[in-house]
Amino acid sequence: MADINVEEVLKKLTLTEKVDLLAGVDFWHTKALPNHGVPSLRLTDGPNGVRGTKFFNGIPAACFPCGTAMGATFNQALLEEAGQTMGEEARAKSAHVILGPTVNMQRSPLGGRGFESIGEDPFLAGLGAAALVRGIQSTGVQATIKHFLCNDQEDKRMSVQAIITERALREIYALPFQLAVRDSQPGAFMTAYNGINGTFCSEDPKYLDEMLRKEWGWDGLIMSDWFGVYSTNDAVKAGLDLEMPGPTKFRGAALQFNASTGKPFPHVIDARAREVLKFVKKCASARVQENGPEATRDTPETAALLRKVGDESIVLLKNEKNVLPLKKDKKTLVIGPNAKVATYHGGGSAALPAYYAVTPYDGISEKLGSPAPYTVGAYTHRFLPLLGIQTTRADGKPGMTWKVYNEAPGSAKRDLIDEIHITKTEMHLVDYYNTKLSDVWYADLEGTFTAEEDQTYEFGVIVCGTAKLFVDDKLVVDNATKQYPGDAFFGAATREERNTAEFKRGQSYKIRIEFTSAPSFTLKLDTFVPGHGSLRVGGAKVIDDQEEIKKSVQLAKEHDQVIICAGLNGDWETEGTDRASMKLPGVLDQLIDEVASANPNTAVVMQTGTPEEMPWLGKTAAVIQAWYGGNETGNCIADVLFGDYNPSGKLPLSFPKRLQDVPAFLNFRTEAGRTLYGEDVYVGYRYYEFADREVNFPFGHGLSYTTFSFSDLSVAVLDGKLSATLKIKNTGSLKGAEVAQLYVSPKKPAKINRPVKELRGFAKVELEAGETKTVTIEELEKYAAAYFDEERDQWCVEAGEYEVIVHNSSRVTDEALRGSFKVDETYWWSGI
Repeated sequence: MADINVEEVLKKLTLTEKVDLLAGVDFWHTKALPNHGVPSLRLTDGPNGVRGTKFFNGIPAACFPCGTAMGATFNQALLEEAGQTMGEEARAKSAHVILGPTVNMQRSPLGGRGFESIGEDPFLAGLGAAALVRGIQSTGVQATIKHFLCNDQEDKRMSVQAIITERALREIYALPFQLAVRDSQPGAFMTAYNGINGTFCSEDPKYLDEMLRKEWGWDGLIMSDWFGVYSTNDAVKAGLDLEMPGPTKFRGAALQFNASTGKPFPHVIDARAREVLKFVKKCASARVQENGPEATRDTPETAALLRKVGDESIVLLKNEKNVLPLKKDKKTLVIGPNAKVATYHGGGSAALPAYYAVTPYDGISEKLGSPAPYTVGAYTHRFLPLLGIQTTRADGKPGMTWKVYNEAPGSAKRDLIDEIHITKTEMHLVDYYNTKLSDVWYADLEGTFTAEEDQTYEFGVIVCGTAKLFVDDKLVVDNATKQYPGDAFFGAATREERNTAEFKRGQSYKIRIEFTSAPSFTLKLDTFVPGHGSLRVGGAKVIDDQEEIKKSVQLAKEHDQVIICAGLNGDWETEGTDRASMKLPGVLDQLIDEVASANPNTAVVMQTGTPEEMPWLGKTAAVIQAWYGGNETGNCIADVLFGDYNPSGKLPLSFPKRLQDVPAFLNFRTEAGRTLYGEDVYVGYRYYEFADREVNFPFGHGLSYTTFSFSDLSVAVLDGKLSATLKIKNTGSLKGAEVAQLYVSPKKPAKINRPVKELRGFAKVELEAGETKTVTIEELEKYAAAYFDEERDQWCVEAGEYEVIVHNSSRVTDEALRGSFKVDETYWWSGI
């Protein structure tokens, strides 16, 4: 990509060309102006890996652990290294811009994209995001921090207004973005779908122009979330530079006409076009080929880093009687729906095909030296497990064959347009392109299922378009004749239509799904339907829940140690929909309770992106939180279970006992077009501590197989910078890593209510057995002691003494170190 002189190019552009720059041309690319040397940029999801330009049948990639997992590392240096690898992954896919990281806040565990963000504390989220951005941008690829601002739920996300105080917005929701600007200068910001106090984020000059650009002094490109522009003039005047995706809905001819009549004035169009050109110039430094090929970087170095991040993310929640680490020579049973599937990412923009994905079962079996005894115990799927990995193609390889035609099934002559072999039968066809396609086209998805036992087998079909599933040419599922709305595929598809078929052991069955593209969709939904539609096909053996539990309990009694692989998946935690409950689905809670009662040497592995209620916690001796762990998820789980890695993760979220305890419990759903942020600044541990509400596990909690001690705390403020220095010693017999968490608490009541204490920094250190290291945590005093004063619309640092608490968790014990610093005179500040 050639460098450009922004001002010289801008002078030469016609009004039409300037406006053309302000919207994408397709789902992932910006407009090129070759006559002026302006190339097209390629943008790509996402926050935990680089998908490239295809939701459907994309090029495999390195999938990192989810956002909350990366937050759990509490390791800024490691996240910077992860960001650097993401940048290199983007370069391999000829992408100039990564749409991440995500730093929205988990007001509630029910948020569909809660797994995608780093944590509930703005300093953890902001410093973690800054590290990722620095890493990404060190490669020349630009990062896009998102979603600005208060995009903290999925319920009616494109119409809801967040009703929030300015103090809460500044202290909790904007602060992570502010810290990222201060410490990493992200190349781009992405606006949120929602509005704030009556104005949609993509057209809000208060936050896009006055706060972000003027107060914070940030210099970069502001783009919309996909289909998140709702106006022509207002968004342009507010500072939104780029509408995505293309073709445009609100710019183009409409904006050209308005601008030609001074609405908005020409200098406003110039300002937006200038930012796009500056961004193009910034991206040129990466020297990524325009419209280049999409390749892979599946290297041993990438695999090693994915495993390191995954290992460091796992949190040892509970370990009574040293049940963990497990013994490799003991008779071990594996139970659970998450064992034989690699649950390595959440749903939506965070989903991508991985180079490979290790299941917990495979990771555990490798440690044991042979395949472990296994039973499923319970189902927890929201939608039936994907069919493609259970079938074979005509050539005997795993998967199914996708054949595309312009003629309907049964036509006298059908010309094959496209043929693709797939294993993932969840197909979002928003970016499926073929120049031979008619407006309405058809596809047959075909594969063979061979039954391992006599069984009743259930199929499920979700579609945007129409679809019918046949077994040996017999219609089993009809999702065409009568359709009902569902919430898959961002709310633009049907519910899952299910029906069963009887299979005999050893017999093979021909499965065929006849799909018709989006124009055939019979539902008239409020949700916008992009592209050619969507199709999801799943299936599973029908089981008797209670019989499975009885079987699991009996097996548990016959083994020395038991591993239960439990949790959720990307169907439950996904973009486009929030969860309705904090309980595990189906009878999984019952399964854990009864198996743990039957065998005291039971370890529970929880794979979720956010907290669950744990009614069985008092009966289980060992629990680890393993998140959605990326490509290496199974290996990382096994590393921790068997002691090949000493866990060092800390919770980036408080784990409440029940949903009713959550501060946003009464105010999470959209009502009458708005969501009231009634908990104000009391999000997460800020609320639980202020209200003295007990939790299962506090923010920052995480155990180890070794022990540590903190000592010799020294606190000082010099030239406006707070510095806390302490010694950390590994007092146990194993190598391990510990996190020092620095909290600040005002010693006297402030003018307004404030949380009991707030995280203001952290540091992670690795120590050999018996080793001691000195650690220093630094932060500017004006951040460490400040609250946002709504009377002055500025940050306020009140005079007085502030206690500094350094501990390995937000739950302070007698082992915590305490110091203090003093502010002699109250002062106010703005900016960064």
